[in-house]
Order: sequence, then structure tokens, then C-alpha cells
Amino acid sequence: MKKIALIPIDNRPVCYKLIKQIIGLSKEHQLFMPDISYMGGLEKNAQINEILKWLENLKEIDAAVISLDTVAYGGLIPSRRSNDDLDTIKERINRLKNILEKKSAKIYAFSSIMRISNNNINEEEKLYWNHYGTKIFDYSYNKHKFEINNSDENLAVLNNLVAKIPEEILNDYLKTRERNFEINKYYIELAKQGLFHTLVFSKDDCGEYGLNIKEAQKLKEYSKDFKNIYIKTGADEIPLTLLSRAIMEGKHIKISPVYLNPESINKISKYEDITVKESVESQIELAGGILSDIKNSDLIMLVNNFKTQQGDLVMGCSTQLFEGCLEIPDKPYFIADIVNANGADNNFIKELFKKDSLKQFFGYAGWNTTGNTLGSAIAAALIYFTAKHPDKRGFLNLQMTRFLDDWAYQANVRQVIKDNIDNISDEIVKEKMQSFEEQLFQKFDVKRMKVNYSFPWNRFFEIEISLHPVYTNIPFIDILFYE
Repeated sequence: MKKIALIPIDNRPVCYKLIKQIIGLSKEHQLFMPDISYMGGLEKNAQINEILKWLENLKEIDAAVISLDTVAYGGLIPSRRSNDDLDTIKERINRLKNILEKKSAKIYAFSSIMRISNNNINEEEKLYWNHYGTKIFDYSYNKHKFEINNSDENLAVLNNLVAKIPEEILNDYLKTRERNFEINKYYIELAKQGLFHTLVFSKDDCGEYGLNIKEAQKLKEYSKDFKNIYIKTGADEIPLTLLSRAIMEGKHIKISPVYLNPESINKISKYEDITVKESVESQIELAGGILSDIKNSDLIMLVNNFKTQQGDLVMGCSTQLFEGCLEIPDKPYFIADIVNANGADNNFIKELFKKDSLKQFFGYAGWNTTGNTLGSAIAAALIYFTAKHPDKRGFLNLQMTRFLDDWAYQANVRQVIKDNIDNISDEIVKEKMQSFEEQLFQKFDVKRMKVNYSFPWNRFFEIEISLHPVYTNIPFIDILFYE
């Protein structure tokens, strides 16, 4: 049994509840997390002192997975908003360091490279983003591009953008970026001192050029001599990936990706800066899996990838959906559905549900970015597959949650209520979700279940799904577990 402490990014269901669901697939591991009331949210910072006290009081843990943004700034979103100075943040990190040095646990830590959103929405950014967000994004893109190409054309574009952004706002933005970058450099120094077993810098919502890409390149250069420091595209899935990595220590599970559109594996997903193939392979590696061919694999990863460009169901961008007949592998497999950002491929789900059974099925994911989907799907499959005492009912609950969230809500209901309802209502959501519930109950032979829906951040983007006791007449899957 491994005893693992985990400090999440924030209190969103995919950052808190999903972690508990996935580690719960194996009954031999014990997870410790701060009470959710300590965690940050959309409009509040985490209670850093309480979280550090909680960690300090934990005894006999084998590993710790830590969101450094939570300790340094109060969460992922506060890392972009906080006006705390460098010394204040370093003081918190040094307190964390002192706590960790007194424990014998392996430390798996991650920190974000501050994202740059290409929109004028300040919901997760500083207040001035609603007027200058796209201009700051363009400035960042062209500043980095000019530094690489050094062309007169890039310089003219850059100067024009600078003239459109008030000096005090641009200076504040750059000061915040520089502070966060210095903190990330400090983590590398701590890694060199041996504090971290694994350190990950995550790139969230990135593109070809940008100050965030420039910083990622510098961090890679600073850490090039250390094999356990990674620069990874993604964000919310990273704690799950590191949780899997901690549990997979000493195991050698081989995963073979099978792409449903193999000719398109070198396409780049929305909000990412690497190809689908690179994203898949790097996620497998970081989660503690081993890349393999089909013949020698323990698990097959079916990747429902897009043909030309990825859709985005939140932004209303459609794409080519699944066509043809879905062939289910004759060995253990799981599914990463990345045709769309922010929701499932309806055609693919329709074909999947035509199958008489989901024999040797080890999970589905299709939420948010490609990295989010891949990381969570891999972590769940690895932990469940290697479980000596698997929780099959817990697995059923997890899959019901993912299909209700990624397929029913994200790919269908969210847009309906967003376009037609002024105020969020749990009752209306329940009404719209009912037909999808019934399909899932029939497919999984669930006889009785109560499903509740809520919006923890009071917005349409994410939903919390609460399932109450699941009753089914037959075993959900027929599989052989790893020995």
C-alpha cells in the first residue's frame, strides 16, 4: 500500500473529486488531501497556511503530489491575479521546503507557466483583461516572434500594439510574468538540491509563439541536465498524471496508442503547441507507462483524433466527426476522445454504445483540452489495470460520471442551456440530462441511481455530477488484472 498526499490545483470537480475517484479504483492505496474548504476557487484563494499545517501534521506518507501554484499563490487562477511580491512567495515556498525535508516521501511537484488567453474575458485573469486581453496576447505573440525573426515587419506590428496598451497595464502584466518566471527558476534550484523526485512545468493554452513559450524554452535550457524535470503541455490533468507516476514506480505497463485517424497524428490540437502524437507519447511517459507496439502491449489506448482540425464545442467550432465502424480491440483498452476540445464526439459515442458489451474496457475521457483528456484517461487506466483489489463499482461510478459530463453535458446539454436560459438552474439541467441518463442506465444495466447536478463555480463551463448508490445486476466488465 502506498500512502500519498496530494495538494490539488483548486476545488473544481476535475481537480479535486476526480482525483479521489481515480485513486479509489485501487483499494490498496491511501490518499490524503486537504479539506476542500481550504482550496481556492474562481473567486477565492486557497488557505495556504491551513494547507501547510495540514501537510506538516501528516505522518508516514510514501509520496506527495503538490500543486506549487496552490502553495505559492493560492491556486492556478490566483497565480495570474496575485500582486504578492517575490519575497512573500519565496517565504511560502521555503516553508514548504522545510516541511518536505522532514519527511521521507518522494515529492512529485508541478507549477504552471503563466498562460496568455487570446480573448477579452477577465473571468480568470486580472480585471484589465476584458479590455486588453487580445492585445496583450498579440503583443506576447509578436514580441517573441520578433526576437526570433528580427524582421522590420514584426517590429512595426509590435510597436503598433504597444501604442494600444496603456503603459501601466503592460508594465503590470510583464511584472507579474517576470515574478512567476523567477519563482519557476527557483523551483529548478530546489530540484537541483534534491527536493523534488519529479518536477513538471505545465504549459496551458499555448501556441507557436508567446512569452509563455519563450519562458518554457528557457526553463528547459536551465534544467537540461536533470532528467526528472519536465516541460509539459497541459494543466489540470498534471496532478492525476503525477499520481499515476507515483503509483507506477516499479511497474512496467506497456501502452500502445491506436489512432482512429492515423494519417492526422501530426496535427496540433487547439490550446496546445505540440502534435497529437507528441502529446500522447509524452502523457504516457509522464504517467509512468511505457510506449509499446500493439503486439507487446498490456493496454491499448484508442485515440479518437481529428482529421483536419480539432473542434471546440464551447466556441461553437464544429469538426469532422467519427465515421465508419468502430473496432474494439481483443485485449484491455481505454479511450481518449480528442476530436473536440471541450466535449465528446457524438458520433463516436453512438458507435461505442452499439456494442453489446464493453468487455476489457478500462475507461473513457473526452473533456476539455487534448492534454486533459489524455492525462486523466491514462491515469485511470493504469491505476485500475494494476489494482490487486480493484473497485469495480467505483469504476462504474467513474465511467458514468465521465459519460454524463464529457458526452451528455459538454457535447450536448451545455450549449442548449447556454443559448436559451438566462440563469443557471440545477432543475432545468436535470430535465435536459434525463434522456442521456436513461441511455447510460440501459447501457450499463444500472437499475437504480440518483444523479444530482450543480455548478460549483457558478458558470456553465464546468459541472459537478454527484452519483448516489449504483445498483447493477451484472458485472460491468470482464477483465484480467495485472499481476
